[in-house]
Amino acid sequence: MWKDYSKSYIKNNRASSMSIIAAAFAATMFLSLLCSIAYNFWVYEIEKITLEEGDWQSRIICENFDEVDLSMLRQFANVEKAVINKEESEHGEIVVDIYFQNARTIYRDMPLIVVQLELKEDNIQYHSLLLSRYFIHDPEDAEPPMLLALYLSILLIVALSLILIIRNSFELSMNARIHQFGIFSSIGATPGQIRRCLMQEAAVLSILPMIFGSLLGILISFGAIGAINIFATDVSGRHEAVFHYRLSIFAVTILISAITVLFSAWIPARKLSKITPLEAIRNAGGLMLKKKKHSRILSALFGMKGELAGNALKAQRKSLKISTLSLSLSFLGFSIMLCFTTLSAISTRYTYFERYQDAWDVMITVKDTEISNFHLTKEVQGISGCQEAVIYQKAEAMTILPEGLQSDELASLGGLEVIAGTPNTEGQFQVPVQIIILDDASFLNFCLQIGTRPSLNGAIVLNQIWDSADSNFRYKEYVPFVKEESQTTTLYNISQNGQMAEVPVLCYTQTFPLLREEYKNYALVHFIPLTMWKETLEQIGDAESDSYIRIFSSGNVDLADLDNLEKEAVSLVGREYEVESENRVQERLSNDNLIYGMKVIFGAFCVLLAVIGIANVFSNTLGFLRQRKREFARYMSIGLTPQEMRKMFCIEAFVIAGKPLLITLPLTVLFVQFAVAASYLDPMVFWSEAPILPILAFAAAIALFVALAYYIGGKRLLQCDLNETLRNDALV
Repeated sequence: MWKDYSKSYIKNNRASSMSIIAAAFAATMFLSLLCSIAYNFWVYEIEKITLEEGDWQSRIICENFDEVDLSMLRQFANVEKAVINKEESEHGEIVVDIYFQNARTIYRDMPLIVVQLELKEDNIQYHSLLLSRYFIHDPEDAEPPMLLALYLSILLIVALSLILIIRNSFELSMNARIHQFGIFSSIGATPGQIRRCLMQEAAVLSILPMIFGSLLGILISFGAIGAINIFATDVSGRHEAVFHYRLSIFAVTILISAITVLFSAWIPARKLSKITPLEAIRNAGGLMLKKKKHSRILSALFGMKGELAGNALKAQRKSLKISTLSLSLSFLGFSIMLCFTTLSAISTRYTYFERYQDAWDVMITVKDTEISNFHLTKEVQGISGCQEAVIYQKAEAMTILPEGLQSDELASLGGLEVIAGTPNTEGQFQVPVQIIILDDASFLNFCLQIGTRPSLNGAIVLNQIWDSADSNFRYKEYVPFVKEESQTTTLYNISQNGQMAEVPVLCYTQTFPLLREEYKNYALVHFIPLTMWKETLEQIGDAESDSYIRIFSSGNVDLADLDNLEKEAVSLVGREYEVESENRVQERLSNDNLIYGMKVIFGAFCVLLAVIGIANVFSNTLGFLRQRKREFARYMSIGLTPQEMRKMFCIEAFVIAGKPLLITLPLTVLFVQFAVAASYLDPMVFWSEAPILPILAFAAAIALFVALAYYIGGKRLLQCDLNETLRNDALV
């Protein structure tokens, strides 16, 4: 009986069934998309770590490790493989990479292994970053990474949100049948039978949508990974993402979707089965309005029709919560995303591209190579199409300054105590020194540029410090750091091992060479030639591992010329060194592509949120057919015309579409004002480029689809015989 009844109901109530099918489809699609994207991001992160640091899980680092020890290590039960890493073995130390069959016991097994090998725990090195991506954490770590907890939390939040969305569709369908189930209950149907009937219908209506929704989610995630690869093609140091998927992910998606759908159906089914037969039979199936509820604003604007529309919206308020929330979140997310990317693009342009556009054309990073070991300087400077090439390296040291050597301007701002802390017993301050080591030819050219006598026996001191009290990071102002009295500067090793060197000061200047560098705000910057670095300071300064080549082009500054210059430079240097390169025009295009990609991907997500809200509106307008038929039949009986009913629908559509916009626009404006103030940008700079048209277009699309939902629902409603509805309790 119940099986035949369910088939008959599904067949004769396609609008209600379609709302449930659409809700199950959308929910599964979102869950599938989320699971697939999360899995691919996880795999990509593991690939990135493996490419950069290797796939080893643990290491033994010691001075003595022979073939006997290696053979013993390989015999441990859980050790899958152990190899000597010849590239990492240096300075008399041997590095052994170890791989485990079950890495989850690594933090328990490794201490036992080193004991058997008669080594110490200090000889163990864990690949903690890689292990953490497999959710393997050191049990002694008080703050382990929470990546797994984050994924599970996001999945749980999404599942709960989708339960609310699908529950609304089921509730609309089930509430429309209260009267019928009251009759069934009065002739002997038990609450359990009613619940089983409703759950069977939910399962039948949801099986195929869940499968197709999951497949569509996989397809969308595949497209998203492809889009990310396209937009990030030219990003330096990035490897291409490859789409990955497993049947286990599909099974998890279907399982979570099934639980979500069934739980969503069970909530209203349980509620419906608890209604007494008398309550169910007396329920007229219409919208239950409370007499004291008034819509003052709508009444003032639209009169009686506004009052009736407001009452109808209040009666549907609970069922419309999801649509209002989805539309509000989608519009808020879309508008904030566009404003954020616009602000980010302006900020990057101001602080990077426009600031350094005259400082470089091609940049090459020579990996793990000190400038003293780089021997292609003349060859690089002689490349065809190269106007100027500077090879440099960065290092750090410190110096000791007496209080009397600080400039008067710095003293007026609080003095050295502000940046260097408390002085020592002799009233001296430790001040950080940033060292820029230039190749000899470039250093001599810099001397000529600032008008000092060229020499390779001395340093040029950049005598400036950021006045953070009277300027911000966006528009920095500087004051002199020290009095230009001392003819020498004493540099100390930052490890405070007692190593020091006294360096002649060729001159003090407020000019710096054209390098794509952000000099430290509170450090005394020293420019030093390579010759002096080799002879005097190499043991003093703590140098970075990489060197840099800044190249100016002698040709037209366009993409084709810079590409050719970059390729020739990389071909020359890359034969002997590991290099990374970029050129200014391509970097700008890559940045624009990344920002555009962010807009497309996040915009698509916001559109999907809007689709959920709009689908909920369609579900309400089409799912409330019976209730609205009875409602409007009553209005017709007291003289309301079809034209006036259409106006009521227009008012309802206006409120549903307008409410999210009214909620989110002020929030967006507040976010923009806060973000602009925090970034110290001129507000008019942002508002002159604000994405107003795309935001208005998105809002218009929401309003259009809401209006379409009400147009379809209103047209179907007014085509029915409303007089017959008052006498006939059958569903359409």
